[in-house]
Amino acid sequence: MGTTIARQPEDLLLYPDDDGEPMSDNTIQFRWIQTIVAGLQVLFRDRADVFVAGNLLWYAREGASDERVAPDAMVVFGRPKGERGSYMQWREGGVAPQVVFEVRSPGNDDEEMRRKFRFYDDRGVEEYYLFDPHAKRFQGWVRRDGRLVEVEEVRGWVSPSLGIRFETRGPEGLTIHHPDGSPFGTPVEEWEEKLKERRGKLEERRRKVAERKRAEAAETRAEAERERAEAERERAERFKARLRELGESVDD
Repeated sequence: MGTTIARQPEDLLLYPDDDGEPMSDNTIQFRWIQTIVAGLQVLFRDRADVFVAGNLLWYAREGASDERVAPDAMVVFGRPKGERGSYMQWREGGVAPQVVFEVRSPGNDDEEMRRKFRFYDDRGVEEYYLFDPHAKRFQGWVRRDGRLVEVEEVRGWVSPSLGIRFETRGPEGLTIHHPDGSPFGTPVEEWEEKLKERRGKLEERRRKVAERKRAEAAETRAEAERERAEAERERAERFKARLRELGESVDD
């Protein structure tokens, strides 16, 4: 069960939940945001102390409502799951998101992306990942010696914090894999996979029931055959006994 983070009456006025910007500019960007957020939520579904969000405003400092950004996806270790209108860091024990993701759209210019990078770099983000699905370009940065440093080889890179693996081959330019090797999917794909799994389990149960019924039917037939054979043997014994009573020779 999630935890509701306390909000003061003036919070919504000083720190609005909506910055007026759309979640995405197109269906490709929206699909990738969904895929990443859904995958992260599945990854940490059993961790009550990991908060995952998508397109949630992050206010970094109290009294500075302009110091904000809305990562396409973010992971915060050490903070409880729960509903939030925005992520106000001072109300979260001062804990900054450790991992953030951005999915670039044609509407994101270079200056905007540099501004976001500086924000993440200055505020202690441990890992930052940027994917441009149109250019099919994936980049990653990790914190070393106090600053975000670009990962030189992102193909096959495994996130130190998340344990997920990034592969840059394939028609879309990126696939993300859970620690068990299964790929991230959109909520619809996750649902279809679960439905397929449930159907497989149902089919397996039906197969086992059918096998059990066939085994039971075979055992019933075998038992009937044994009873028939026993009845035939008893009839033969009675016939032999009758012949002996009549003084007839019995050829065994």
